[in-house]
This record gives sequence, structure tokens and C-alpha cells, in this order.
Amino acid sequence: MIHLRKVKYIEPVKSYQDRFPFNIPIIKFLKEIEFTSQVTFLVGENGTGKSTFIEALAAAVGSITVGGEGVQWDKSLAHARLLANQFKLTWQKRTHRGFFLRAEDFFNFTRKLSAMRSEMMERLKEIEEEYQGRPIYSRELAQSPYRRSLYEMEERYGENLDANSHGESFLKLFESRFVPNGLYLLDEPEAALSPMRQLGLLVMLKEMVAQNSQFIIATHSPILMAFPDAAIFSFDQTPIGKVEYEDLEHVKLTRDFLNNPDLFIRRL
Repeated sequence: MIHLRKVKYIEPVKSYQDRFPFNIPIIKFLKEIEFTSQVTFLVGENGTGKSTFIEALAAAVGSITVGGEGVQWDKSLAHARLLANQFKLTWQKRTHRGFFLRAEDFFNFTRKLSAMRSEMMERLKEIEEEYQGRPIYSRELAQSPYRRSLYEMEERYGENLDANSHGESFLKLFESRFVPNGLYLLDEPEAALSPMRQLGLLVMLKEMVAQNSQFIIATHSPILMAFPDAAIFSFDQTPIGKVEYEDLEHVKLTRDFLNNPDLFIRRL
């Protein structure tokens, strides 16, 4: 299902138009973007504004981060919240499910989980020492909350996300947080994924789309962009416009390089 149908941009008052993020060229010429597919890709070179746009969109829809915190509390997204105030959203069916994910949020969240796990393991050892010579039942009762929390964490995310490869951890985390009928906003998820893991994400996207979820993804990855029937918007052109997969510079350059890497390297 396509939950979010359209984003319309309303220009701010004149005194704000020359401030960041309103002065980004792609934003200054933005009118509206209509979503016609359950999977939409935003592509373009770094600095074109695609990440700023998807951050503002996350703020406008009231999304949460993958760690469960509201975007409105993230200090690094203050500029995005300003831009979000100028977005008018059109919904087919409003959903409060889903999340917003940046690559740095994933790494921060896995570090947080790893630290929490270490703290609980340390507390279990401390209780073991504190209850020496006391009834086993008392010791187990004191340890019970920590063991239960560890069990729930490992059941959901694996024994230790930090010990897995980044790609494997990312897919585990993504799968564990997924619920049907959601709107998922992803900013360059390929940063944590090898080409093989990107194919794994494509499989997951296909399964989630079948469960009425919608995805809007900023990416540089020709592998992800190949998702069947996806809509692709280029931020390399002003105003933003739809492009075909075969016409993307990312795709052409990658294909040409793989067909003749020696030629490219000799020209460097």
C-alpha cells in the first residue's frame, strides 16, 4: 500500500529563504513530489539535498528512529524540523508504523545494545559474588530481571549484534524492528552492507512490500535501485524529476567500470 501519496513544499517567509536548509538549490525549486510506488528511491550526488529532504520528511510524518526515539528529540535534526514545517503531506491511509534510519543511527544503536549487554553481564557477576554463601533461590531471584532482559534482547537481536558483521547486524536489526503496514524512511542503508547483503535487503523489501509497507530510500546503490517497479527521483536535476533506472549516471558508470576497469584506472 502507498500510505504517503504526496509531499507539497510551501515556501517559507522571505527572511528564511536564504538560510539553510531552505537555500539548498533543490529545495528552493521544490514544488511537490508524488509517490506512485510502494518503493521510491532518491538518488543524487552528495550535497544535492536528498538526505536533508528525507530527514525533513521523517520529521514531518512524526517518525521514530530505529532505536525507538522520536525524531523531534534528535538535536542533529533541528534543521530538518524547520524544513518539515513547510511540508504539507497527503495520505491515502495514515500510518504511525515504521521508522527512520540513517547509517549512523544503526551504528549508534548497535553500540548502545552492546553496552547494555555488557552492563547486564557485569551485574550478573556482581550478584554472583554478593550472594556467596546465601541460598541459591535468593541469588537466582536477584539475577532474574537481568537474565530476562538479556534473553529478550538476544531473542530479538541475536546474541551480540556487535560481534556480527555490520551487514549481518543491519539485516537482523531491520528484520527485528519491522512491522507490516509501515512507512520506512532509509538514508543510505547500503553504507553497512556488502553487495551480497544488499541483495538480502532487496529480498526483505520484497517481503515487506507484500505486507503493505512503503519505503522511501535515499541511496547511491545501483543494486538497491534495481528493485522492480520502484520509482526513482533524481536530485541531480532541478527541479527534482523521475528518471528511469537505465538512464541513471550511477548505473551507467558502474556498468562501464565493471565492463572495463583497466581502462578507467589507466585514465585516473
